[in-house]
Amino acid sequence: MPDAIVIGSGIGGLVAASLLARYGKDVLVCESHSIAGGAAHSFSRQGFQFDSGPSFYCGLSDRHSLNPLRQVLDVLEESVPAVAYDPLGHYHFPEGTFPVYGNGQRYRSAVAQITPQGAKELEQFERRLLKLYQGLRGIPTIALRADLNLIPLLLGRYLPSLWQLLPQLGIINSSVGQIMDRTVRDRWVRRLIDLECFLLSGLNAAGTIAPEVAFMLGERSNSIIDYPLGGSGAIVDALVRGLKRWSGQLRLGAHVEQIMVENGRVTGVRLRKGEIISAPIVISNATIWDTYSKLLQPEDLPPEYRRQALATPAVESFMHLHLGIKADGLENLTGHHVVVHSSDVDIATPGNTCMISIPSVWDPTLAPAGHHVIHAYTLEPFAGWTRDRAYGQKKEARSQPLFRALERIIPDLRQRIVLQLIGTPLTHAHYLRRDRGTYGPAIAAGQGMFPGPRTPIAGLYRVGDSTMPGIGVPAVAASGIFCANSLVPLQQTAALVKHIGM
Repeated sequence: MPDAIVIGSGIGGLVAASLLARYGKDVLVCESHSIAGGAAHSFSRQGFQFDSGPSFYCGLSDRHSLNPLRQVLDVLEESVPAVAYDPLGHYHFPEGTFPVYGNGQRYRSAVAQITPQGAKELEQFERRLLKLYQGLRGIPTIALRADLNLIPLLLGRYLPSLWQLLPQLGIINSSVGQIMDRTVRDRWVRRLIDLECFLLSGLNAAGTIAPEVAFMLGERSNSIIDYPLGGSGAIVDALVRGLKRWSGQLRLGAHVEQIMVENGRVTGVRLRKGEIISAPIVISNATIWDTYSKLLQPEDLPPEYRRQALATPAVESFMHLHLGIKADGLENLTGHHVVVHSSDVDIATPGNTCMISIPSVWDPTLAPAGHHVIHAYTLEPFAGWTRDRAYGQKKEARSQPLFRALERIIPDLRQRIVLQLIGTPLTHAHYLRRDRGTYGPAIAAGQGMFPGPRTPIAGLYRVGDSTMPGIGVPAVAASGIFCANSLVPLQQTAALVKHIGM
């Protein structure tokens, strides 16, 4: 009988499982899909290797990065080769294109070409947030946990950093919008900040928590912007290697049908084919909605707790476009782009803001010789999608904003296509096993907090983007750290942190 079962091999689940294995626990990861990685998995078609989800990374090749994922890889004695680049991308607004540099001075200089006063206000805005980032630098995420032992840990090992954070308590509890309102009046820069918040959290500045943007600004200006050679799947492979290196197990095609509960305590899981695996601890990497409405019986949870949890608002799903194209004549192509079609429409309106990644710019092995691989996506509501006779026609129609966005970067795109895959919210929901294909909870700043890993059921824990600290690869990696550390004595975590010199 394993010490713990982890449901799902997304980044949060793999981090929790591999860390527990590193601590000496007998861990089993059950993954429904035939490929590990959840929303971060890679897949191949006709010689093209595609990222299914995240494509922006930072700090993978920087030993001093605060990225929780990098810290976990160090603990597991694994690494991911990566290629550095800058600018990190280009934002294409209706009125023109804007390069986004990791270096803060170059970034503000680019803004100053559009609005000199806005660049000065942006510097004030960033300065407020970077003070918070500096305070966080002294408290490594790999040491943190989500139980009462966090208090003696912080007071005993990180008191100087706590003192440094005290003046920033107001910012920690603020939204980015509140800080923006105090420092930025320029309309163009306010729209820029809204866009960057949306790319991080799926919400505008008013709904995004300040620490999330502070971490993003701090890392991209102080660390290395890089892309993993082999794509996002290389990160998943490293975590799986780390899991197995420390004697953890991964079972693919093992669909968990139900979390077994007796007298308010977890007893294990039942797989779709009827196999029951017993364990005193179960960690769900499924969303809050899938965990509480599909994996558990209604009577397993207190009724009001269940009702409130399932009422958590969700960010919409996506349209995805995966393309293989001919690369001739595209020697100066860059890798990341965001296209905003209209300045008069909210950035979160489906089809208005389109995200584009062309990772073969950095790693040519992701595509056949003379070709590029493209992943483009935009928000799309799940409601109204059915696999009926009109499904194919609707896919084509709803993907057109993505094609138009790509034509801003590659005007003759359609003549270059050799492979085309269109994904809908139904695709997103099916392959990622995510309720309504959602991107994650839309918990706006000041309107609630992401819950921690604990649940009302003894022995049942949760990780992933519907737990603290929220959405994004660094955040879900941190959720796995918080959970795993909470399940072992403080001394074990301290020894591991000391081992990697943090």
